[in-house]
Amino acid sequence: INVAKVKEIKPYEKPTPIPNSHPCIEGIFMPRDDIITIIDLGQCLNFATDHNPNRDMYIITNFNQLNVGFHVDSVVGIRRVSWADISKPDATLPETGLKMSDIDNLGKRNRSEEPILIVEDSPLLSKLIHDCLIKAGYDNIITTTNGQEAWDKLTDLKETGRVHNEVHCIITDIEMPQMDGHHLTKLVKNDPELKSIPVIIFSSLVNQEMRVKGESLGANAQLSKPEIGLLVGKIDELLSN
Repeated sequence: INVAKVKEIKPYEKPTPIPNSHPCIEGIFMPRDDIITIIDLGQCLNFATDHNPNRDMYIITNFNQLNVGFHVDSVVGIRRVSWADISKPDATLPETGLKMSDIDNLGKRNRSEEPILIVEDSPLLSKLIHDCLIKAGYDNIITTTNGQEAWDKLTDLKETGRVHNEVHCIITDIEMPQMDGHHLTKLVKNDPELKSIPVIIFSSLVNQEMRVKGESLGANAQLSKPEIGLLVGKIDELLSN
């Protein structure tokens, strides 16, 4: 898990049990009126656990607009890993959250050939975003699997003079191997020929701190997964301008 998704690390407090919940869910914890689901990480991973209430910790995380606490025996530290050393997610990784019903609620829409570039390393999420945009009326979708691949494509299009014909909007995740979405945004917005292309950061990492960083890099919009309906609305707005 990216350290940017960790809100805090707290000493263990006995959670409030939830009837009929999954065996790995210990209950809920409510500091400062935030409801946090507590997961016994050792049990979830089938590790032998040696819980000690006087020593154990909660790692409190926030992503996809969810607060989740992981009950662990100890916290050793943060492991620094280069984006270049991170492998692309497996196609079978169980991810979900984008709701096609959000697109249904938009009602009847006109078809559009405005070209949109998606930058997303998860094959499943890339397909879901692609399918949602097609359903919302955007027929010209280009997909790339990381920031480096997207940047190489933009560079090639720029050299042939076709970039403004073939990319009218960029939608990028933040966490990706090879090159992350923040670096891609910075490269686009610092390039005199590309900076007019709208960039939307669409990531589970979007929180107040990340918004500040994204704004400083020049992102035109920042939305948290899984708000696909809001994403379509923002694309409509940026392309109409």
